[in-house]
Amino acid sequence: MATDIGRLGVWSFIDNLDAAGAAAFARQLEDWGYGALWVPEAVGRDPFAIIAWMAAHTRKLVFCTGIANIYARDPMTMKAIGKTLGEIAPGRIVLGLGVSHSHLVQNVRGHEYSNKPVATMRAYLEGMEKALYMGPAPAEEAPVVLAALRSNMLKLSAEKASGAHPYFVPPEHTAKARATMGPAAWLCPEQMVLAEQDPAKARAIARKHMEIYLGLPNYQNNLLELGFTAEDFANGGSDRIVDAIVAWGDDAVIRERIAAHHAAGASHVCIQAFRPDGEMGADMALLERFAPARA
Repeated sequence: MATDIGRLGVWSFIDNLDAAGAAAFARQLEDWGYGALWVPEAVGRDPFAIIAWMAAHTRKLVFCTGIANIYARDPMTMKAIGKTLGEIAPGRIVLGLGVSHSHLVQNVRGHEYSNKPVATMRAYLEGMEKALYMGPAPAEEAPVVLAALRSNMLKLSAEKASGAHPYFVPPEHTAKARATMGPAAWLCPEQMVLAEQDPAKARAIARKHMEIYLGLPNYQNNLLELGFTAEDFANGGSDRIVDAIVAWGDDAVIRERIAAHHAAGASHVCIQAFRPDGEMGADMALLERFAPARA
């Protein structure tokens, strides 16, 4: 596969930046040698539109959706998006696709959420394969990775896509995912990181960012399989679960966590660098220190 996302990337919300700021952020990551920028989708910008804008203002950085909601676009539209962006930025696009969460699909978007997510994703991918596209063909196809946590979706990621992008997971999950998917598939976990060494301050900031995820069944069910309990989800999350999900401390601690994912079988790790003041946006100082180009 011609697309090369490298060993280390960045996962970041960018809706706190205006369009010019988003392009500047992408250029900075590119200059620092990061392989990819992962952009989420929720209730803000269309991720593919802003990716096209950032790709036009950079030279080699790969852009990935982490993760685009399949309920927002039918398979034919998604195929056209992949082909179009693949033509615009050859070898620099990864379609990260996921079934999202029931409250976002039903309450926010007004669609019916399927209680069979793996079958839904399989049908969607098969729909993309069959969909008609009569526009200019890109020189390279944009790879597809799936938001996958548990065994059946991980298996589908290896079978019908290029790999998986697990979110909100510790290295123990990475080891499980690699064993499930086999050696060839991409495995690109996200890792939350925070340069704060005071335990109370670090955990308070971590809990602020973790709150929404700890209440979602998809993440809860996955963490239960890893040995956590319902008590770990209560009151903002136990210290145990906070420390498992967010790598906080000095640079050595954070580097050790990234290395643990790679040792467990990750082909790429994308770090979400929380600001020490707890506000939205990436910790640019941390990202500069971890820049692959400066290693």
